[in-house]
Amino acid sequence: MSDDEFEPDSERVALLREIADDVRGDSSESKQLANILYRTSDLYDEAEDTSPEEIVRNVKFILEVTERGGLGR
Repeated sequence: MSDDEFEPDSERVALLREIADDVRGDSSESKQLANILYRTSDLYDEAEDTSPEEIVRNVKFILEVTERGGLGR
């Protein structure tokens, strides 16, 4: 995957974050999905400095924390 696939795109950022807001609900699954979409939008946000690899690590962490039942456990 080349770096130019993730050129800053404010419209894409806004769309992904709008979808994240729409799917966020009370269930842990909807919150997870919203968090993943929000992190994915960071790839296209020129104010963020992230990579697909960092996002994958972050998503894995989100899923592991949820599987354990939260950060406090």
